[in-house]
Amino acid sequence: MTAEITLFVNPTAGRGRGANAARPAASALRAAGFCVRTVVGTDASDALDRLRAAVRGGTGAVIAVGGDGVVSLALQALAGTLVPLGVVAAGTGNDFARSLGLPVGDPAGAGRLAAEALKESRIREIDLGRAAGSWYGTVLCSGFDSRVNDRGNRMRLPLGRFKYDLAIALELAAFRPFPYRITLDDGPVIETEATLVAVGNGTSYGGGMRICADALPDDGLFDVTVVGDCGRGTLLTVFPQVYKGTHLSHPKVTVHRAAKVTLEAPDLTAYADGEPLGALPVTAECVPGAVRLLT
Repeated sequence: MTAEITLFVNPTAGRGRGANAARPAASALRAAGFCVRTVVGTDASDALDRLRAAVRGGTGAVIAVGGDGVVSLALQALAGTLVPLGVVAAGTGNDFARSLGLPVGDPAGAGRLAAEALKESRIREIDLGRAAGSWYGTVLCSGFDSRVNDRGNRMRLPLGRFKYDLAIALELAAFRPFPYRITLDDGPVIETEATLVAVGNGTSYGGGMRICADALPDDGLFDVTVVGDCGRGTLLTVFPQVYKGTHLSHPKVTVHRAAKVTLEAPDLTAYADGEPLGALPVTAECVPGAVRLLT
């Protein structure tokens, strides 16, 4: 293992927490004897180009500092390589770290964990989803939740979590189920009215919403959560249960497991790891052992 590792930083994550988290994380890694090189791009495309160059150059590991957005960028560079990934979770949602039991809000501790894992070769191979040419580690969502994301992305105010809450309220006012065609592992097409369909490699999205609460990141399968044709009242009852994962027992919720999933529905956008992939239809494939994680 080379002693030089790359700290991949999103300085704007968590309203500046990413930049603040980089310093104690880097200090912990240097104290363990590693040479730390920091990569920060002018934008997402530039950052990814710089990170890919570091991977080609033989960096010993990449430590992503920030939220799920910077982890998602890191996955694009690391998937299918032998370079391991560490995470210093300092964003708003941090669902990738939550799903895998990594420290959240403790940059020095996360830095020490990564250093110890490198020295002791504590590496876990985990699956990733692949859809629309992109890799993802947590959840691909479509339906009511993606409509909320669409609306939230169009809104300039309010900021932070309040924007998401307002977007939910506005989408509820216009809510209706969507006509889906779902194909699992090249099986027969399932035609159904659904509120949302989530294809989970990890358990949660949206900052701890455990939409695919039983998903395992190393079993070679997605958990596909289908919330059926709820009315507004039922949706308001089911939605709060998502934070504990207890919604899975609701009669309007079904869970499938598959390695390949195709979703078709009109006028819906797919999001994965919180990033827009584009309009449905979309096909997601679970790729076993696609990235090596420092644990």
